[in-house]
Amino acid sequence: MAPPLLALQDIHLTLGTAPLLTGADLAVSPGERLALVGRNGSGKSTLLKIAAGLLQQDSGTRFVQPGATVRYLPQEPDLTGYPSVLAYVEEGMGPGDDPYRAHYLLEQLGMTGEEKTDHLSGGEARRAALARVLAPSPDILLLDEPTNHLDLPAIAWLEQELASLRSAIVLISHDRRLLESLSRSIVWLDRGTARRLDRGFAHFEAWRDETLEQEERDRHKLGRKLLMEEDWLRYGVTARRKRNVKRLAGLHTLREQRKQKNGPTGGARLVASETDLSGKLVAVAENVSLSFGDRPIIKNLNTRILRGDRVGIIGPNGAGKTTLLSLLTGALQPDSGEIRIGSSLQMVSLDQRRASLDPDTTLADTLTGGHGQTVDVNGQPRHVIGYMKDFLFGPEQARTPVGVLSGGERGRVTLAVALAKPSNLLVLDEPTNDLDLETLELLQELLADYPGTVILVSHDRDFLDRVCTSVINAEGDGVWIEYAGGYSDMLIQRGKPAAMTSIEGPKAGKSAPSANVKPSAPKKLSFKDKHALETLPREIEKLTSEIAKQRRILHDPKLYARDRAGFDRATKALQDAETALATAEERWLELEMLREMVEAG
Repeated sequence: MAPPLLALQDIHLTLGTAPLLTGADLAVSPGERLALVGRNGSGKSTLLKIAAGLLQQDSGTRFVQPGATVRYLPQEPDLTGYPSVLAYVEEGMGPGDDPYRAHYLLEQLGMTGEEKTDHLSGGEARRAALARVLAPSPDILLLDEPTNHLDLPAIAWLEQELASLRSAIVLISHDRRLLESLSRSIVWLDRGTARRLDRGFAHFEAWRDETLEQEERDRHKLGRKLLMEEDWLRYGVTARRKRNVKRLAGLHTLREQRKQKNGPTGGARLVASETDLSGKLVAVAENVSLSFGDRPIIKNLNTRILRGDRVGIIGPNGAGKTTLLSLLTGALQPDSGEIRIGSSLQMVSLDQRRASLDPDTTLADTLTGGHGQTVDVNGQPRHVIGYMKDFLFGPEQARTPVGVLSGGERGRVTLAVALAKPSNLLVLDEPTNDLDLETLELLQELLADYPGTVILVSHDRDFLDRVCTSVINAEGDGVWIEYAGGYSDMLIQRGKPAAMTSIEGPKAGKSAPSANVKPSAPKKLSFKDKHALETLPREIEKLTSEIAKQRRILHDPKLYARDRAGFDRATKALQDAETALATAEERWLELEMLREMVEAG
């Protein structure tokens, strides 16, 4: 096995008075795909910053292979001081890096590079930061929540781009579909230490549950042994002093072991307060249209939402998802058409920016509304500390200002506030932002059991598949179509992938082409196409040489008997190279035809 490009050994770090990392390890080999998982507050982002060399550990060692390039994507990129997005991206590249990459990546991410960095939305800043770390094609990519603020088309593109890279990748993400697609190994950060499983994320939950069950069995055995020894201490001490001294020392050791065997922290318990059922009809839209200036946001929409439905609203950034949400809940009136809102509705909403939280108010006062020490949940008073524990907060955090909590912790606070209110209609705008995987699973279970109606906006494909009974998708030019089922069901019904062109802010305006309209020839080749035409012949030649090399290895008739593992490696390498060659040749042919069309005018 190749030596690691990056290695962290026995990392310890204390923040404030509480130890965060207590002997965590991380090793990243060439080309590895590693998912770093754990609860919010477990230290994932901190460990990634130490790996990037941006944070100094209290003790332990960090090693990076000499000459290896490392690029780190933070959760909140800072573009301050750069005159344009292109300047920001190019500043992260080395003298030997391909300048085409910066233009290509920005183009793919829906940006020109001329945007001023002081007027970017959250989604644009995230796109620029992604282009900056991807452009150099580094040896190691450290990505902290790369899909935050990205829409579904951009997430799908990012997944394909990362899969095509040769870089080793360490990925923190709440997007289960992305983790399942990319990861080949898992590092689980839990109670300050890191455990590793050399399998993909699809195997994580079973492994985690088995590990925790084994810990529980070990704690039970240790507890029984401790009780036996304490019983001996009370009733069985004799005059055989040397043996007793040794056994007593063993008892002290057992006590210390039990003290140090910290069990997993309590699980979140998400329960939504309920009220009387609403009427059967929750919302009806008939021929609804709405425009902002000359730009149509919604055109002739017809939909009917019934009690118990779970409706997802999806589409590129800037398509009008939040606007549609406001229309369907009566907060906004259409230019034409009719919106009818059902009877007996009690709505509770959760906004994606956590704007309802006062950063200066303590956690306890936020949950109680500043009145006393109890929270009303389902008409029953609960002590605020107990309710905090349901959402994975410790008693010591009661007086912590909300503003100093992490993004994931603020997400849990918003959920706690929303779910305590009586409702029969939940309106959720990006509810999965910054939530850890365990809280996300519990939120999915809550929504599945919730007797009322749910309308939500989300870019999380797995969440949409698990929760929604139907999705309303932005098709472009103000057209919205409702599909039965979740995100994957929508793709099957459409018979084609969702449109890959992102729409954000005022730059939107290009509609998706109709399936019946033949697209016209482009007026010029893109940066990506020009670069591919130049580099594909070399890539084809390289793949041809690799195929010849692997065939020579496999030509040895004794290889299988002598070295089965070597035979398997050569066979797989040959298959991969042949597949890549076929793809490269097909792409080159397409681009040559496209170039001829462009030159022919």
